[in-house]
Amino acid sequence: MLYGKVLRSPYPHANIKNIDSSKAMKLRGVKAVLTYKDVPDWRGGMPAHVRVLDSKVRFVGDAVALVAAETEEIAEEALGFIHVEYERLPAVYDVEEAAKPDAPQLYPQFPCNVLPNDCPWWGPHSLKEVVMGDVEKGFKEADIIAEGRYAYENIPNPLPAELPVAIAAWEGPDIVTIWSADQSPYLSRVILGLMMRRKIDVRTIGSPCGGSYGSRVMSWQLILYAAALAKVTGRPVRVCYTKEEHFAAYGLRLGSRIHGKVGMKKDGTVTAISGDWFINTGFYSAVTQGQLAVGCGEVQLMVRCPNWNLKPKIVCTNRTASGVVRGFGGQELKCAFIPILTEAMEKADLDPIEFFKKNYVKPGDGYYWRDGIWWVCRGVDYTKAMEQGAETFRWKEKWKGWLRPTAVYGTKRTGVGVGVHGNADVGEDVSEAYVRLDPNVTATIYSCIVEHGTGQRSSLCKMVAEVLQLPLERVSITPPDPLINPYEFGPAGSRGTYAIGSAVIQAAEDAKRKLFELAMPMLKAKPEDLETVDGMVYVKGKEEKKIPWRALLGVSRTCLGYGRFEPDFTMPNFMMVFVEVEVDIETGEVKLLHVVSATDVGQIIDPLALNNQLHGCLGSAGLDTALFEESVLDQRSGRILNVNMIDYKWRTFSELPLFQTVTLETPFPSHRFGAIGVGEIAPAPGPSAVLMAVSNAIGTRLHDYPITPDKILNALGKLRGGEA
Repeated sequence: MLYGKVLRSPYPHANIKNIDSSKAMKLRGVKAVLTYKDVPDWRGGMPAHVRVLDSKVRFVGDAVALVAAETEEIAEEALGFIHVEYERLPAVYDVEEAAKPDAPQLYPQFPCNVLPNDCPWWGPHSLKEVVMGDVEKGFKEADIIAEGRYAYENIPNPLPAELPVAIAAWEGPDIVTIWSADQSPYLSRVILGLMMRRKIDVRTIGSPCGGSYGSRVMSWQLILYAAALAKVTGRPVRVCYTKEEHFAAYGLRLGSRIHGKVGMKKDGTVTAISGDWFINTGFYSAVTQGQLAVGCGEVQLMVRCPNWNLKPKIVCTNRTASGVVRGFGGQELKCAFIPILTEAMEKADLDPIEFFKKNYVKPGDGYYWRDGIWWVCRGVDYTKAMEQGAETFRWKEKWKGWLRPTAVYGTKRTGVGVGVHGNADVGEDVSEAYVRLDPNVTATIYSCIVEHGTGQRSSLCKMVAEVLQLPLERVSITPPDPLINPYEFGPAGSRGTYAIGSAVIQAAEDAKRKLFELAMPMLKAKPEDLETVDGMVYVKGKEEKKIPWRALLGVSRTCLGYGRFEPDFTMPNFMMVFVEVEVDIETGEVKLLHVVSATDVGQIIDPLALNNQLHGCLGSAGLDTALFEESVLDQRSGRILNVNMIDYKWRTFSELPLFQTVTLETPFPSHRFGAIGVGEIAPAPGPSAVLMAVSNAIGTRLHDYPITPDKILNALGKLRGGEA
């Protein structure tokens, strides 16, 4: 195996005038150097507009050349022998500036740096905006109108501990095998095949993924670097990013800015919503259109409103690209939109809990989802979860009204806030599964699902063990390899419990039915009258007459069951996060004191895993993006300045707040266990809740994230001329 390294651009925007790799090729141990002149015409992005290497670089860290060598050290040394002549171009970083006609253009095919909004992944009518009803009429009916500009543009990094890494090996001229720590290996196989123009047979083997937080759905650029080098050398190639590359050249959260307007009646009925949503996707779009569509769907779950005119715009800028991060569009939109909504609540003197109880989606309510289709909720009413969360937090004691602190202790003020989020993607996309029953009383699940930190593989084994009434240790699951498993979209959007679980449950039930058909002649009973426990089949009510699986299957037979889940967006999940903060008005320091997460998930499949998911809401581009998680972009050089774990601020264990959870188990009409997933949305309500809490504590509104000490002191008028 060889080792690959990437030469990266020092400039945010430039044309490559000349590139000379001859000296690098002469270095002992170097086996290949690739530039834009040599790489295959594979393209990624949505739409497909990004080459593996290009003659133009569009951010500091953009790939310029690839090297494969016998060791990482040799490959790294060879980068220094590649001579590049650049023609520097003007760069643009602000999302609204980039959308102007006279802004520097990143791609000639996208005037004003604006990308199309449609997402082919979600079908021919994907949601591109939220436009319905009569907005002008709605504003006329309103008692209160609130307008504002808020931004969630700190572009945090989800930063799973494991570095991005991939290995590629060509098994033939048109057959490549990829080993990668991606959470969706089958989906990667499909998308990589499209990027390679459907000319290559791609096998993607998923390894256990050391956390993802969304960012490991697929590392296509990294994979194609390895594949291109492996192709030209005829040997396997491993490409592993450094931590600095992980920070500066992998994937960040979207930048989100909204100029919005809300009309509301005094009782909290929302009559109209309009706004321009600017989405900064960085130098290209991986799947930003999909995030836009999901965000536009999720905002409807939070607010019942008949009149909408929300217009999104995806804009490219000269920084590292934004990619898939948990919260997937909805967190970015709501963190900027909810504060405008709360301005209307403040004018109406409404308690935010009462507002969300009135407005959050309920059974029978409808909404347009990401596919552009109108869906009707058939889930549960989350009012009870909100009320129990508020009671656990002691909201009624702590809430003193808008822009009023809960308590004052010398220079310190405490304040409280609340946020809400939900996602109908718990039932997204297709899952297939097989379950095989063997004579030795074991069951094997065939599902292309990677372990990515949530315990989902073991949860599926629990479901099958329950269906077949086998000890858990008798159930296993195959490695996540598309060569042996049926189609699986992957564990994204909290879909593992409902979508993947439904396919696996169906497969187990189908296998059990086939087993009972074999037992019919011996037990003289219909399949529906039979049951199995611990590898013995018997007639219900006549447990004394049993036949072991081995007798039914012999040594030459297995029972193979099949299950398939089709998309169902009718059961949105729910998360409400309550926070209490302490602000020192002399130093601007903010401490997170208390967090309560409240939800309802139906039957809990794995209590410990669920508890960990809820507690995992703080870091990795979660709640702490409200306080300090931020990629600091220097707009003079185009560089991200804090590409290490010291300068990129991160909560340590000694700074953890009091954390409580409230989890109800109201049965859902999902599958035999009545459960849905919730882990992916755990962090999404947190940032807007913290913004509300800090604003209440200091008595004035803050308009963007993160809420660093200089912003607080500036809002309080304690910095001369706004100096930081």
